[in-house]
Amino acid sequence: MALRVGIIGLGDVSMIHLHSIKLSEKAELVAVCDIDETKSSLIENVNFYTDYIEMIQKENLDCVHICLPHYLHYPVTKEVANLGVNVLLEKPLCLNTEETEKFIELSDSTDKNICICLQNRYNNTVEKLKEIINSGVYGKVIGVKGLVAWNRPNDYYTVKPWRGKMELAGGGVMINQAVHTLDLMQLLGGKIESIKGNIDNFLDYDIEVEDTVNAIINFENGARGIFFATIANATNSSVEIEVVLENGIFSIKDSKLYRHIDGDLIEIAEDERLSGLKHYYGASHGKLINKYYDCLMNNSKDYIHIKDAIPSIKIIDLIRESSESRKTILWGDILCKNLQ
Repeated sequence: MALRVGIIGLGDVSMIHLHSIKLSEKAELVAVCDIDETKSSLIENVNFYTDYIEMIQKENLDCVHICLPHYLHYPVTKEVANLGVNVLLEKPLCLNTEETEKFIELSDSTDKNICICLQNRYNNTVEKLKEIINSGVYGKVIGVKGLVAWNRPNDYYTVKPWRGKMELAGGGVMINQAVHTLDLMQLLGGKIESIKGNIDNFLDYDIEVEDTVNAIINFENGARGIFFATIANATNSSVEIEVVLENGIFSIKDSKLYRHIDGDLIEIAEDERLSGLKHYYGASHGKLINKYYDCLMNNSKDYIHIKDAIPSIKIIDLIRESSESRKTILWGDILCKNLQ
């Protein structure tokens, strides 16, 4: 029997969730919720609500996808879980490391399954690169690079002002555009020892959050990472991730994984792409969603948990602290008692 699924929030990112649910044979979308009643016309043959509590009370849902602004992630997830419904939460997990503690307490106090949408972990390219690293064939990791150079015009913030406010968004380019890249850097590079970084605003936008950031990330295994992200680029360039091993260099760019051999790029793997959606949406949302549905159906815990999503949030806080203090910040300097 298909899972009964609902969505809270019909903003931009909900479109890939709608698409993925439609393609899944494991679930049926029965209800959606948004405070904007005009969005009721977006989806046919699905019950529409402006109150998510009413939706949950009436629809007997197995799972709810939460696609809301960052500052609503924790309170809405808590309320939905306490009402007895499983949650698939869009990135980022939350606003900051302090708020991750509340999420851990919630996770420990409920038997509901809360999955975080860090879907790039399921990209073909990332899975293959992780396999290569774990094989040890090319030696240990000695370097990791993450590069995000995108464009966000001023109206990106004026149309949705919460995006530019620190207390509502938790940050700018790091938490909104580059959180997946930071997640993959620590996934591929290993546990982090320290970070030194700098955040800045170069664009003439009336926002509190950063538009550009750079950082050096030192890993416990001795590897060094470099990270750069901006929304001041003239266009949305392909995100780049490079991993340097003792006996080989591999990079992900333009949705392909390459091995560097004598100046040439040898393609090893390619991500699946989706047509009709934003260029950076691949098939990995669907992979994550279907895997999560499988877990719900089979009483499995093999999905991306709250604790899996904490490192990327903590990295952001360390970079911010380093920028403000102009010092290198150790991983333990910003404490999360549930993630040492």
